[in-house]
Amino acid sequence: MSGPDSEFDSLLPPLKLDRRGFIATTVAAGFSLAAGQAVAQTAIQTDAKGLTAGKIEIPTTDGKIPAYRAAPADKKNLPTLLVVSEIFGVHEYIQDVCRRLAHAGYLAIAPELFARQGDPSKYTEIAKLRAEVVDRAPDAQVMADLDATAAWATSHGGAADKLGILGFCWGGRITWLYAAHRAGLKAGAAWYGQLGGAASELKPRSVLESVDKLQAPVLGAYGGKDAGIPLEDVDKMRVALAKGPAAARASRIDIYPDAPHAFHADYRPSYRKAEAEQAWTRMLDWFAEKGLK
Repeated sequence: MSGPDSEFDSLLPPLKLDRRGFIATTVAAGFSLAAGQAVAQTAIQTDAKGLTAGKIEIPTTDGKIPAYRAAPADKKNLPTLLVVSEIFGVHEYIQDVCRRLAHAGYLAIAPELFARQGDPSKYTEIAKLRAEVVDRAPDAQVMADLDATAAWATSHGGAADKLGILGFCWGGRITWLYAAHRAGLKAGAAWYGQLGGAASELKPRSVLESVDKLQAPVLGAYGGKDAGIPLEDVDKMRVALAKGPAAARASRIDIYPDAPHAFHADYRPSYRKAEAEQAWTRMLDWFAEKGLK
């Protein structure tokens, strides 16, 4: 089984989105915690010592969107990584990922790409969240918002010639698409992002259909036991990459045989410590090899 529905079904067992740690994404509220919520209890909790970290606003073509930024304090000309969330928005786990990357020497920015569509923290059903928020975010808008985030980074301590991207689940798909969109991107890292799926008006091309447009190499991290992304799709992607342009041929997909979907998400039962740590190390090495460090 494949496609958008099965990708989100692979988030099972059902996750209550009103649990601790999901952050409001409305433009007015920015990153304030929803009423009654506490900080997420993630397996990994990274402090901000030595960092400049917190909420920012990114100017876009039609206003501003909130984002979370973390970077080494008082540093300039930093390599920049755009961090793209899962369907749940920029909650504590994604913010912690930004801080981890900042401690590794990066300016890491996670824009709230659903700011116009709604607040993921208000939903308790995956299907409703997808229908009312996620599926209403056009790929074109997401690409433009990521471009705006990259522009903000360049004017706030980021090196103009050292831009990369990573994303998880929904953000993994976006990572592949951005690597096909953005000229000058150094590299991407896609964590279990959907590869196939039917075209729609707002999402006109799947990842598999975008391989011929790739402008930067992408490292894929996929679970061998992902119920929503069949290994057949991964095999198709590997074949397409081998036949694609230079950036496609320079890409790589790693399979973690015993890992399920979302194996890096340390706030969920799907977390697999050994695989997550290995894939994280490989990602940092990948970015360094591709000229980001």
